[in-house]
Amino acid sequence: MLLLLCRAGDAAGQVPASVHCTQEDRAIVDRYLQAMKTKRSFPLGELITETALFFLGTPYAAATLEKEPEQLVVNLREMDCTTLVETCIALAHTLQSGKPSFETYCRYLQRLRYRDGLINDYTDRLHYFSDWIYENERKGLMRDMTRQIGGKPHRINVSLMSTHPESYPQLKSHPQWLEAIRRKEGEISVRQGYAMIPEASVADCGDRMKNGDIACFVTRIHGLDISHLGFIYRKGKVTGFIHASSSARKVIVEPRSLAQYVEDIRTHIGLMIVRPEEQD
Repeated sequence: MLLLLCRAGDAAGQVPASVHCTQEDRAIVDRYLQAMKTKRSFPLGELITETALFFLGTPYAAATLEKEPEQLVVNLREMDCTTLVETCIALAHTLQSGKPSFETYCRYLQRLRYRDGLINDYTDRLHYFSDWIYENERKGLMRDMTRQIGGKPHRINVSLMSTHPESYPQLKSHPQWLEAIRRKEGEISVRQGYAMIPEASVADCGDRMKNGDIACFVTRIHGLDISHLGFIYRKGKVTGFIHASSSARKVIVEPRSLAQYVEDIRTHIGLMIVRPEEQD
């Protein structure tokens, strides 16, 4: 499989970034844009849902972003829960843009994945999903709906990366980055305003969620904020979700309801719900 290192320029004037991709990744973007062009006028949430359904059956793979030097990794051939979410949102924005193309997709993906949309090194990637929410809400790309839907105040305390640097190859090979990660964890942990829908309340809040909302599964794992992601997918009165499942090893419509899934996974304590925003 041919590996490409291409340049994806930003129409808004960002510094271009190297893109790690294959010819197949480009072909998948092209197939998506062709297959979905009649749906480009859909509301963003519905378009994101259709995009997630487009990827049903895509194999699950973790740690696909771990390349050195840090660069924009485009991999639509295999995904984990986070890269599925980023891919679907970036593709939906690309389809609705005035210039739907692989280069436009790369621009949206980089803006979502990196702090200020810029890539200098590993520390610029939004590693903790609560930080991803915060930064992309600040950019006008997301809206945290958790409190409005029925969430209660929630404090976040992250430290997993700085306390387990041996688990992160880049931190093992670049120990000078550890202090920057530790400082960012401190900033995340003192932020106010987060909310969480407790496990016992998820079923009652389902009718206030919309297709395409991001379901963020809040974890009890020490030092971690959010351990899994998916897209809300409502069918009739049942609130379910689409996700890249590590147990099924592919992208699926989860057979259990959202509430049942939260209850079944012992490390889950509740949900945050984030709504992607329409762009001009």
